[in-house]
Amino acid sequence: MITFEELGEMLDEIADSMPYELYRDLNGGLSLLPQSKVHPAARNNDLLILGEYIRNSLGNAIVFYYGSIARVYGELPREQLYNEMVRILHHEVRHHNEYLAGVDDLGDWDKEQIRRYLENNS
Repeated sequence: MITFEELGEMLDEIADSMPYELYRDLNGGLSLLPQSKVHPAARNNDLLILGEYIRNSLGNAIVFYYGSIARVYGELPREQLYNEMVRILHHEVRHHNEYLAGVDDLGDWDKEQIRRYLENNS
């Protein structure tokens, strides 16, 4: 299982490989927190938030939850985990850039995924 520090280094490497312009106005930066975070719609604590784009009075930030990532992907080989982290970071950066553009297509997609989850777990 990857450690908190190793995952942080992996996220730094992935973030550094992306064009800097994608982070424009992301004044809260990227953070990795140690805990898990359960989605409010979860049934039986089985829907975890791996990362999220946050907009609040302090600004715009992307947060990753080590505990959630370790629970969902902790047993993956390093290369597969790296690929999942790329996917998650791209997803959250897209939320940020869609917000800057005044659209929320990815938010609509996320809502559809939650709707399907609830339909299958009711």
